[in-house]
Amino acid sequence: MASERVRLRNEARRSEILRAAARVFRRLGLAGAGMREIADEAGLSPGNLYHYFSGKDQILLFCQERTLERLLDAVDQGKRADASAADRLRQVLREHVHAMLDDLDGATAHLEVEALPQALRAPVIAKRDAYERALRSIVTQGVARGEFAPCDAALVTRAMLGAVNWSARWYRPEGAKSPRAIADALADYLVKGLLASPLVTGAASAAVKPPLARRAALSGADR
Repeated sequence: MASERVRLRNEARRSEILRAAARVFRRLGLAGAGMREIADEAGLSPGNLYHYFSGKDQILLFCQERTLERLLDAVDQGKRADASAADRLRQVLREHVHAMLDDLDGATAHLEVEALPQALRAPVIAKRDAYERALRSIVTQGVARGEFAPCDAALVTRAMLGAVNWSARWYRPEGAKSPRAIADALADYLVKGLLASPLVTGAASAAVKPPLARRAALSGADR
């Protein structure tokens, strides 16, 4: 029990360091940020920082692994859900946006996979590719079931991933919309573009109904 408490405490501290590091990355750039600057931002001595991370590469690796584990878990939950492909895809995309925006400081590092040394990068890319394949399979299943219009599943999946990843670049915590609102709206928008028979709702529906009503009234007057 004591060892578990220590593990959780260390995990929480590592997450705090990650957020501090990402603030330094944004301020100085990834190349310009050093362990001393990260330690200062986290309120630690350089020696204490090295107790948690052996170097900047390990901070980036921790961010990558944490985010990808969250995304792969979201896909696994989607596979087990008794829901349509559209609903499963929407839920996974929502979770992806939350992974980008809820821990915004960490998301900045998440997008810098190419900065990792090759030895550390290869396992991360393998996990990232596994996540992309899982997301693509949802799109493929939706097409096979007639929920989604025929499409190039690989191209569509990469376009969606680009859209949700880029939210970390333009989102501002002081903005008008919360991460939850952005996640819901962006996921709905991306899935709606795939639907085989999108419903006409809202303003589009209102624009169609009045002319139809007038034609019906005129038809009745002629009888």
